Amino acid sequence: MFKSGFIGIIGRPNAGKSTLFNTIVGDKISIITDKPQTTRNKITGIKNYPDAQLVFLDTPGMHKPKTPLNRAMVETTRETIGSVDVLLMLIEANPRVHPQDLFLIEALAPVQSPVILVINKIDLIEKKYLLPLIDQFRILYDFQEIFPVSALKGEGIEALLEAVKAMLPEGPRYYPDDIQTDATERFIAAEFIREKITLLTKQEVPYSTAVTIDVFKEDEEKNLIRISATIHVEKDSQKAIMIGKRGAMLKKIGTQARMDMENLFGARVYLELFVKVRKEWTTSDKMLQEFGLLKQ
Repeated sequence: MFKSGFIGIIGRPNAGKSTLFNTIVGDKISIITDKPQTTRNKITGIKNYPDAQLVFLDTPGMHKPKTPLNRAMVETTRETIGSVDVLLMLIEANPRVHPQDLFLIEALAPVQSPVILVINKIDLIEKKYLLPLIDQFRILYDFQEIFPVSALKGEGIEALLEAVKAMLPEGPRYYPDDIQTDATERFIAAEFIREKITLLTKQEVPYSTAVTIDVFKEDEEKNLIRISATIHVEKDSQKAIMIGKRGAMLKKIGTQARMDMENLFGARVYLELFVKVRKEWTTSDKMLQEFGLLKQ
């Protein structure tokens, strides 16, 4: 009997969803920063076993949206909640229940699939607080199971995966067993650039930035990929920050993104970056659609 299914990973911003996702998949597919709302799109990661295929969906952090961009991100997560075979609700191991976790539990009301509570970052909490935290969440929702883990250190992940596998129905292999994601290399390249922008710039700049790939050309003989990308910002002042003094910031972003790309793609990468001002793109449905953040 072969089992397969789709598993959604949901949680409030910065709970560690992308870290858990990458640990499960075994490679860096989803970008990670210490800033909330880094993940904007639903990203697929595939975990293969001889007798099962687990398809994980990393989603944007669930929060109360205030802008069209944030509303599009939350809608992506809501769609995932209602369309998977198993749902992982990820929380941080804190002594108290976070208000945003309560907001997320409200969103689980119509869910009929089994929901597993995953308590992440258990290496950062005193053990005496863990059982009371579990008891609090048992009262709030009828979770199928509860797993304390450390996504960063890989603790508790195998037990979690075995539980997920047991809950999946019998089904086909949806993807070839030699791929980890259905995300295109273009998409991943754009995400790596956006990750470095988020890590290296401050204040509102990361949230006002989108990245598009203009050229992605592979030269197999030279084991070289040529990539040309445009960084879109909303203001001239943000463009100046992005470029930096004598182009220093743009060069730093490009160098760090290129290293990640070379590591994942297994080829040398020539990366060229440009910066363009697209005023108020985060509030324009047309531009959100153009950047793949809102369905047409």
